[in-house]
Amino acid sequence: MAIILNQNLFSWDELDAESDLYRMQLVLNNLSDEELMRTLETKRGHGRDTYPVRPMWNALIAGIVFQHDTIESLRRELQRNAELRQVCGFNPILGLIAVPPPCAMSRFVANVIDQKDQVEEMFNSLVAKVTEILPDFGKHLAFDGKAIPSFSTGRTSKKTGKTSDPDAAWGKKTYTGVGKDGKPWAKVKSWFGFQLHLIVDATYELPVAFEIMDASASETTRLVPMIEKLSHDQPPIVENATDLSADRGLDSAHNCKVLWDDFNIKPVIDNRQMWSDEKNEQGYDPSKPITRQLHPDTNDNIVYTERGCVQCVCPVSGTIAKMQFMGFEADRDALKFRCPAAAYGFVCLGRCECEQAALGRPTDFGRIVRVNLDSVDRRIFTPIPRDTPLWKRIYATRSSVERFNARIDQGLRFENHTIRGLAKMQTRMGLALVVSLAMAVGFISQGKPEFMRSLVGSPRDKARAA
Repeated sequence: MAIILNQNLFSWDELDAESDLYRMQLVLNNLSDEELMRTLETKRGHGRDTYPVRPMWNALIAGIVFQHDTIESLRRELQRNAELRQVCGFNPILGLIAVPPPCAMSRFVANVIDQKDQVEEMFNSLVAKVTEILPDFGKHLAFDGKAIPSFSTGRTSKKTGKTSDPDAAWGKKTYTGVGKDGKPWAKVKSWFGFQLHLIVDATYELPVAFEIMDASASETTRLVPMIEKLSHDQPPIVENATDLSADRGLDSAHNCKVLWDDFNIKPVIDNRQMWSDEKNEQGYDPSKPITRQLHPDTNDNIVYTERGCVQCVCPVSGTIAKMQFMGFEADRDALKFRCPAAAYGFVCLGRCECEQAALGRPTDFGRIVRVNLDSVDRRIFTPIPRDTPLWKRIYATRSSVERFNARIDQGLRFENHTIRGLAKMQTRMGLALVVSLAMAVGFISQGKPEFMRSLVGSPRDKARAA
């Protein structure tokens, strides 16, 4: 918290525990901002101190807590609200004169942007705090990329040939699916601006890592660098993580391989349907999934789909049956599957022939097939197969990052901002995430963990809504 030395006219203890100012108190009390305050005060030096650094910093935080879209909107609130001025630390005796003019606020914001690295350190410090008070924090992670438009149309000036935001770029995201009528659909979204790459805890819906890049950056290539940086900044998070879920935009063999091989994190990533050669073959049936032989160099009857579903083809009847998943053998880095006839107790006319060809003898337990992760395609085969209930259950938690993205738009006001420039966007996003974490730490410390995601509205409002 940016400690204010002058005596206010009221005490923090006098605040109504259900008021908006209480939420402001929670944030200020849990910010690790002392180093930043000293840096800004050192930069000011012996210059004019009409508008002290600490009250202006607290006012900047208040603008996020109270959802002000612009600095001018925040200034009007400071002029109107004497209690807020005192909470921020402005001299109550000066009244409206204590409120900084637009030029002073703009210069201060520019100075904070220059220290965006310290804002990131504040974010990391708060993530570490949450890790201390929530031992299972970071166990289940989720990744998503989010479009953040710039406050610029993206049109180039006829005079300069540049846009009003040279740091921004055009981005495009394609969404695909299959409608209720069975017909595929596609939707393309284009925007001019930036892209937020975010990793959150899927259980508590709180951020653990983020980055802002221009909109043209590929989110597929950003997962591994972010995990590597997270491993450096927050080792307990990565050590505690068991899985990471992401949509098919992150589908790549490299992502799956690095997550498991280097960090022991199981990838739960939806995959794209990229097999196309079989579609040109005679007799292709679009109603049936494409399959390929697991061991193409042999005459084996084991096949698999692009989603990693392992099946056996009866050598007598030609019937296809899904093999029973028996678990992942980490010491072998292999998935274990069992003969479906033996596992589920149905009659297979070709079972003896299948076992004789593979094992040289029949067996009561049935044939066992192991798929080593590196033997086929790391994009398709992962430690948790995609056709298992466990994979579906973990993948469903990916909606946590989508809900947090919605709070970024609405609660943190990024759906209606006036930001241009990469550095300013990085700093503003960093401050927004710092506020969300500080409020979470505050509510947890107050014994109210159910309100840790309450970015806006008092706990009383949230309880009534529930």
